[in-house]
Amino acid sequence: MSAEHSSAGPLWAAMYHSVADATHDPYRVTVSPARLDRQLRLLRRCGLRGVSMERLLRARADGTAAGLVGLTFDDGYADFTTHAVPALLRYGCTATVYVLPGRMGGSNEWDPLGPRKPLLTEDGLRAAADAGMEIGSHGLLHTDLTDRELVDGELLAAETARSRELLRAVTGTDVTGFCYPYGSVDQRAVDAVRAAGYHYAVGIDPGPLTGLFALPRVHVGQDDTSTRLLLKLALHRRRREPVPYGPYPEVHESELPEPHVPVPGAHAPEPAQTREGSAP
Repeated sequence: MSAEHSSAGPLWAAMYHSVADATHDPYRVTVSPARLDRQLRLLRRCGLRGVSMERLLRARADGTAAGLVGLTFDDGYADFTTHAVPALLRYGCTATVYVLPGRMGGSNEWDPLGPRKPLLTEDGLRAAADAGMEIGSHGLLHTDLTDRELVDGELLAAETARSRELLRAVTGTDVTGFCYPYGSVDQRAVDAVRAAGYHYAVGIDPGPLTGLFALPRVHVGQDDTSTRLLLKLALHRRRREPVPYGPYPEVHESELPEPHVPVPGAHAPEPAQTREGSAP
């Protein structure tokens, strides 16, 4: 698909963070395992399936994305493997987890109000990849790349290119996606991500920069009941413009991961009862 063409409609991708006890959550970045389970079950009942961003973008480029939504998890919390992955596999879904290789095995020290949560170790990262999840970069240390007083050219290259190299060394596979810390993005950050060799990047609401290297996402939290989640999906379709695409690198279907790790007590998703439109 050339840079002059747009997709058939607005891309819908959900932005999660931690999956754990949401009692103390000053930044509203946590959903409980029970809430995530209900949200995934709702998607399947609506005839939708959550997939990684790489798979979603490849499907959209091929015109086969009907019924797919992107699922993303920022920051690389350790609870991704303990709580998110089992729920995803129960419903036949995949997702992308964006990891900070400079803080691997550490904690979310960038959040001054806490609570402190452990981040994925190298073993946890490999377990997520083995389960069919896409591994993307969130930079090295969760640094705001648009802070030009803090981030010079050398640090910008480390946060983008070096973080990709470190993740590839751990997983042994390519890393094609980048997630801007805090969702903050400007043209300099976009250019650095593109130069680092990524295929795409995600933010939150990138405005005029919206495109393959600044894709919008919808925040999903603990307060998103079934009604709220469906409303977000409906409003997103009305408010978002079609996402412009540049040429997307060819990826053979066999190169895209599939969930294949059995989970005790896993069950097949319930048959779809309704259809919330076509491709999100």
